[in-house]
Amino acid sequence: MANFRLRGKRVWVAGSTGMVGGAIARRLQKEDCEVLTSTRADLDLTRQGDVESWMAGHKPQAVVLAAAVVGGIVANDSNPVEFLTDNLQIQSNILSTAHKIGVEKLLFLGSSCIYPRLAPQPLKEEYLLTGPLEPTNQWYAVAKIAGIKQCQAYRREYGRDFISCMPTNLYGPGDNFDLMSSHVLPALMVKAHKAKMSGDPVLPVWGSGNPRREFLYVEDAAEACVHLLKTYSDDSHINIGFGDDLTIRALAETVAEVVGFEGALSFDAAKPDGTPRKLMDVTRINALGWKATTSLRDGIAKTYAWYKANVAGARQ
Repeated sequence: MANFRLRGKRVWVAGSTGMVGGAIARRLQKEDCEVLTSTRADLDLTRQGDVESWMAGHKPQAVVLAAAVVGGIVANDSNPVEFLTDNLQIQSNILSTAHKIGVEKLLFLGSSCIYPRLAPQPLKEEYLLTGPLEPTNQWYAVAKIAGIKQCQAYRREYGRDFISCMPTNLYGPGDNFDLMSSHVLPALMVKAHKAKMSGDPVLPVWGSGNPRREFLYVEDAAEACVHLLKTYSDDSHINIGFGDDLTIRALAETVAEVVGFEGALSFDAAKPDGTPRKLMDVTRINALGWKATTSLRDGIAKTYAWYKANVAGARQ
């Protein structure tokens, strides 16, 4: 069911209070559709009865499943139950209810960590389940892999137009800037900002600085998700990425430059590096007519401006 029309439809963005869900909800405002949102205060997505009641009452015709328990290496490794069980409950509740009430289109958001730790680069969609996962985020990865398979199962058994996409590392306004649970880019931004403000001569960076990572500005990811809702209908998940990567060292240097920190970088090799490299193959989504447009430096600058206005300023 490609060429899905969003105009006039009720579209629920589950996870709209998060960075990517919020960006998707904002992007959908341009589509002349009714955007439905919910917060944790009014809907507990881990409770099936609550999800069934909410969806039956609001009757979404399309769903973007962007809700998840997310975090960086420390959070993943420290909270395996939450990252596995809560995510399984959230996606199972929404997918089963979407089927029951006849949702016309559903987009499930996964993560690049679904791929094997030592998979060939760049990561093609067909590399899924071809090798062992990265141990530090395996709980989250297993839940997301299950979500992909659930969407495929509903397509095959019931003909539901449920699709999956796998975004690379996302960043931008609304990101998590808590140092104990954030991902690498916002964590570096917070540390660089604090070092600049306090006059510290050294910026500590986790790991060796050698792993390579790809980063996509969240507004670009939102554009990709809306594009897929309208144009994509297939059994396979599809990658969303920038199409280029850089070392953590180069990332730290770029963040420091944008923030205005002029001291030295100090790499703590005792901290985990995680997967050696993660670069998405974006051939398939590029062929559908979408390509990232925000450069890493521009995206970091926009994110830092948002951080100063909404996070750093609020803490002072």
